[in-house]
Amino acid sequence: MSRAARPIRWLARAGVSIVLAGCALIVAARLYYPRLLYPAPRSDALAPAEGRLLTLTSRDGVPVHATEFLGPKDAPVVVYFHGNGVAMGDVLWMAREFGQRGLGVVLAEYRGYGLSADSTPWPPSEAGLYEDAEAVLAALASRGIGSDHIALFGESLGSGVAVEMATRGHAASLVLVTPYTSIPDVASRFVFGLPVRMLMRERFDSLAKAPRVVVPALLLHGTEDGVVPYAMGVRLAKALPHARLITVRGGHHNDLFLGEGWQLFDEVVSFIVDKAR
Repeated sequence: MSRAARPIRWLARAGVSIVLAGCALIVAARLYYPRLLYPAPRSDALAPAEGRLLTLTSRDGVPVHATEFLGPKDAPVVVYFHGNGVAMGDVLWMAREFGQRGLGVVLAEYRGYGLSADSTPWPPSEAGLYEDAEAVLAALASRGIGSDHIALFGESLGSGVAVEMATRGHAASLVLVTPYTSIPDVASRFVFGLPVRMLMRERFDSLAKAPRVVVPALLLHGTEDGVVPYAMGVRLAKALPHARLITVRGGHHNDLFLGEGWQLFDEVVSFIVDKAR
């Protein structure tokens, strides 16, 4: 082999190695990212001591759980979709606050989380979470609690579920807490050098769906949110046809309703009651 050919062959081998390493990294990232998106805590692996446990079945045959707190007759019902790092038992305190203000509340659980951790396949999926939400809303509709009395409440990951359900006509109002534009948009802030939008099957693209949300929306976002930037909440609020954004100065991702934030409960309840039909 000539001396001139040796560098070319070396570069060719190096190129193949780089491509193979890149492919391996992409495959590993695609397999691992669901663990970050769906940590699936089991903090309420037992039925909650409060409320009424609903055990349902989704259209794809997966067991679905929810906890219901009945409100006064004809009161609006908050259907709550929680964030990715908690289970429904962790937000019982939120249900109590809404219940004390005269609303009914249903805490929806996701497949792979809490009570559903051992009876459903892992990891969950975007489509699967939508099926779980549909099962809860269908159960309410079967008892005469239709969209005109429902406020969809989505926090963090749950904001994407709530937006999807709103596009399907399941609500009189929509409340989004620390909402994102899309999951790939959030992921791209933490992962550098990888084609995140190509790797992630999960989209939860609320920004793209926003023009199809015809109900009034209330968004709450903290200016110091280190997980989902405040700018995403601003952008989503502008894209929603009938939205108002409450800016929480100094608020972070998980503390908007703490401390002086307790007054936000009253503002959210006032919005929900006003928009109920």
